[in-house]
Amino acid sequence: MFTLKFCMPRPRHSSYCNFKRNFTHKNLLELSDRGFFQSIFPDTAAPKIKELFTRSSQSIYAGFDPTADSLHVGNLLVIMGLLHCQRAGHKPIALVGGATGLIGDPSGRKTERNQLRESLIDTNLQAIERQLRKVFKNHEDALWDTRKNKQKLAPLTIVNNAEWYENLNLIDFVANMGRHFRMGSMLSRSSVQSRLESEEGMSFTEFTYQIFQAYDWLHLLRNHNCCFQMGGSDQMGNLMTGHELISRVERNREVFGLTLPIVTNEEGDKFGKSAGNAVWLDENKTSPFALYQFFLRMPDSEVEKLLKLFTFIPLAEVDQLMREHAKEPEKRKAQTLLAEDVTLLVHGENGLKQAERVTNALYKGNVDGLAELNYAEIKQTFQGAAVVDLLTEPGMSILQLAMKAKCFPTETDAVRIINAGGFYINQKRVQNIAEVITTGIHILRNGVSLLRVGKRNFYIVRWQ
Repeated sequence: MFTLKFCMPRPRHSSYCNFKRNFTHKNLLELSDRGFFQSIFPDTAAPKIKELFTRSSQSIYAGFDPTADSLHVGNLLVIMGLLHCQRAGHKPIALVGGATGLIGDPSGRKTERNQLRESLIDTNLQAIERQLRKVFKNHEDALWDTRKNKQKLAPLTIVNNAEWYENLNLIDFVANMGRHFRMGSMLSRSSVQSRLESEEGMSFTEFTYQIFQAYDWLHLLRNHNCCFQMGGSDQMGNLMTGHELISRVERNREVFGLTLPIVTNEEGDKFGKSAGNAVWLDENKTSPFALYQFFLRMPDSEVEKLLKLFTFIPLAEVDQLMREHAKEPEKRKAQTLLAEDVTLLVHGENGLKQAERVTNALYKGNVDGLAELNYAEIKQTFQGAAVVDLLTEPGMSILQLAMKAKCFPTETDAVRIINAGGFYINQKRVQNIAEVITTGIHILRNGVSLLRVGKRNFYIVRWQ
């Protein structure tokens, strides 16, 4: 059985579906007007940062550890940060932590992460790299107008820190780098303090994480002239450690940190992780339809903030959209545009079309829309739904189908609920238990039937 909460989108409105996405900020600090940056480090460096951004192209990096085989919407804001860098003519660098993933970042955690096998980390790294490249390609293909923007976007550079650690001699590293770290500073980090005060405490392995992240930045500075690191606000301690290392080792170089807010929902939970259910960027873990629905269901109190953070629409046009939305909030104009842009960015044109096709089929009873989906798309959309393989039998009734698909615990329950109008086949209510299953009505041309009990319990029948 699969349960899914839906929200019905409203028809697109010509006054907002063509909002511009072509704005750029050469000085990335101007993104603060969108609520994008929580802090900069050093906190007195704004004039210098502005000068560097407006004078020449800069390299800016953000890190992604391979703790899972997919990034989630909580990572999306950092990816948006790198895309803003790219749009402004700067050089985005994504660091994937093949080495640091073995250690585990303690930031924002109450307990130590489970150690991952190297083979699993390699699998996760490959998946994350594919996702990052896909998002950047979707952005360039669908959200960057090359006719209006003459500049060519700098390509995304992806580096794996395992490359520079695998041949590093431990004694040499401790002797040459370890002397530049101060225990007092490292112990004072909030990520360390909170863990030291906890019942479980903190392992030496986790404590060293900030050393390796600091060295990552030093390596990127030396090899990619990367003076900027970007990350969530929970990374401030690691960022400060990197800044201190570089200030001691490269005395004539200046580096700067940019932290982004940790986005939370109205209940204070991390964005996309409510009740422990992450919303993933991998279409096999969270379908394009489910991602679309996630943003479409955003409350009015949150949608303006999310439009500023997760779309490239200029602020003036966000304001215009919100004024239109306030007049007719039931049409969910703002949420629809938010859902469209994020789905487009993550899954591309095909993913957005699939999400809209499924939405129309589910909400408008559009049988043709369901029939256009192949089995893989239906299964992906209704992740977790029971899948039943059945042979077509002449004269099979609605009741027999419901029982073979195990939609009801007993035949008595089936008769009662079907007669009461609580059973649907391909989004059409059926109430005659003796009605014979018919190809083209109950069995779609794709060889699938979608059964529903009540509002949210789905079953997929694949006919043999």
